[in-house]
Amino acid sequence: MSPAAKPKILLLGELDHRKAKDAWSSLSALGELITPKSTNAKDFLAECRSGAFDGVRAASRTFSSVNITGRIEGDVVEALGQAGLKFLAHNGAGYDQINIPDCTAAGIHVSNVPTIVDAATADTAIFLMLGALRAFNLPLINLRKGEFRGKEPPPPGHDPEGKVLGILGMGGIGRDMKKKAEALGMSVVYHNRRELDPGLARGAKYVSFEELLEASDVISLNLPLNNSTHHIISAPEFEKMKTGVVIINTARGPVMDEAALVEALQSGKVFSAGLDVYEEEPKVHPGLMENEHVMLLPHMGTATYETQEKMELHVVENVRSALEQGFLLTPVPEQKDM
Repeated sequence: MSPAAKPKILLLGELDHRKAKDAWSSLSALGELITPKSTNAKDFLAECRSGAFDGVRAASRTFSSVNITGRIEGDVVEALGQAGLKFLAHNGAGYDQINIPDCTAAGIHVSNVPTIVDAATADTAIFLMLGALRAFNLPLINLRKGEFRGKEPPPPGHDPEGKVLGILGMGGIGRDMKKKAEALGMSVVYHNRRELDPGLARGAKYVSFEELLEASDVISLNLPLNNSTHHIISAPEFEKMKTGVVIINTARGPVMDEAALVEALQSGKVFSAGLDVYEEEPKVHPGLMENEHVMLLPHMGTATYETQEKMELHVVENVRSALEQGFLLTPVPEQKDM
């Protein structure tokens, strides 16, 4: 690219909100806005290698764009880096679709969308927790079948008041959930890799992983997916939990072994579960689909108009900052010092 040439700005996936679309269009003052022609990972890699993206400096991506690009790793990262990509703004708090070490090695800076997603995701976790505790799913099904409360009275659920909520991964989402759970009369313990500053913990008790498993009436998974958290909850962990525990997952499906969860539900070890994410999305384990006591949502954690609009606008601002200032506003933690 000659010094006078404008850089290319690549949009991977679609923007849904008018304000974000207008903001993206305004980036045309800083570069040439482009989109891929490909519709699958094989063709996208070929398009990268064809020179179509040569001169690209910044790109934004959505969670669903993985259907076009495949995971951002290996050959794809290498090809994008050779095309000139320096900045990748991801629309989401979790970024497990992106291989950060590969991007770092290729000199590609990556950002995510922290904090904006916290309230909506925590609201989703509270909804799932209440539904699972109160055993509301079966009555909902019966009512829509025209049976009102069912052929037999629905089983009683449990009050949240007085229960212990164990938060595994108390980042922004976990801290927001803590605040809302305490309003319901729950006490909160948590486990992170490192204990939080008291100003962030705000009274939540820091415990070991094993203590959290043993002490909690409800366990909420709020941690990122990586090699160390894959199946962090599996059969041995369920054995350490209280009988009748409730499990909530709004993080990523593979942090929990779904087959082990199904067995724990069937044995009665787990009273119920509330899930927004699944190990092989969009496929859901049949043992979960067949269990009418489990609360299931199709990955709706941030699915509010307000939150998604803010997320899209934040991604555009990350791209703008990269082009105008040479840095991303919210780099992923692994690249803080890059």
